[in-house]
Amino acid sequence: MFNHLIVICTGNICRSPIAEALLRARLGSRVQRVLSAGTGALVGYPADPTAVDVAAEHGLDLSAHRAQQATLPLLASMDLVLTLDQTHSDWLNRQYPQLRGRVHKLLKWRENADVADPYQRPREAFVKAFDDIEAGVEDWLRKL
Repeated sequence: MFNHLIVICTGNICRSPIAEALLRARLGSRVQRVLSAGTGALVGYPADPTAVDVAAEHGLDLSAHRAQQATLPLLASMDLVLTLDQTHSDWLNRQYPQLRGRVHKLLKWRENADVADPYQRPREAFVKAFDDIEAGVEDWLRKL
């Protein structure tokens, strides 16, 4: 059973906060903990304002989010580590080989696709990222 989940992206201010909020909202009490972190986190930064706006349009509140770095102690306490693109999976498997088997892409069941990084791109990129993340979350919900 997966009781502790974490979602990983790069800066932990766009994609992974959205995925964290979606998973938390959809899983509710079915899991104990859902978090997010970044491989190169902008530690302490809030979620990107456009990510906040797009999430809010879907009933999600990212206002309390603060970016954190993906570290071994944090990751080792997780049952499932979901990544937003292949660079994150590669980084985790290279840095922390002991996590193999727990690291999977959010879009695993969608040809193992990547969720494109919307950082510093137009709003439409954030909407597309949200839609891709939502599809991946729905896939995982059927498996959890």
